[in-house]
Amino acid sequence: MFTGIVEETGEVLAVDDEEGGRRLRIGTTFEGLEDGQSISVSGVCLTVEEFEDGEWFAVFLAEETVAKTYLGTVSAGDELNLERAMPAEGRFDGHFVQGHVDTTAEVLDIEQVGDDWFYTFSIPTGQDQYIVPKGSITVDGISLTVADLGDEEFTVAIVPETYDVTTLSTKEVGDPVHIEVDVIAKYVESLVDEGAVENIVGQ
Repeated sequence: MFTGIVEETGEVLAVDDEEGGRRLRIGTTFEGLEDGQSISVSGVCLTVEEFEDGEWFAVFLAEETVAKTYLGTVSAGDELNLERAMPAEGRFDGHFVQGHVDTTAEVLDIEQVGDDWFYTFSIPTGQDQYIVPKGSITVDGISLTVADLGDEEFTVAIVPETYDVTTLSTKEVGDPVHIEVDVIAKYVESLVDEGAVENIVGQ
């Protein structure tokens, strides 16, 4: 599990396309890495296959990951948001983030207001029911709060720290971003669909 608090950005050092997917080598300052460790790469939970402590780590993207995310289009020199999985004794500062990308959205507008930034993203088909005003949402692995919600788009406010530490500062209108909606909303929907809420109330 992750919190959506990006630790650093890492540069894609090498890309190897092969049968069944592609492999990325990503630069990092992370130390104490282990084979099999989970790292959120711009919101996608991936497994460390190889690494050199404080230098880089390698991950493999299966065909489904390539198809469902934009990591299938990144190339050497691109920057990606990185977060290690939260340890059991860790501080919880964001919200529950699984690293399971639901879909990609498009940057529709970017506006600077004072020291802050407002980013507007499209709402992909079938995801609108999970997005609510002041609710949590994960964009490229970043835990954010929905500041404004329209019929086909939502807006988030970005403080200077988030702007400086993440790849949002490199995004332009038309660029894709990974979206993971709040998993709690999915569980609530599942309970309602199964009639669990009605059963509980009836008791």
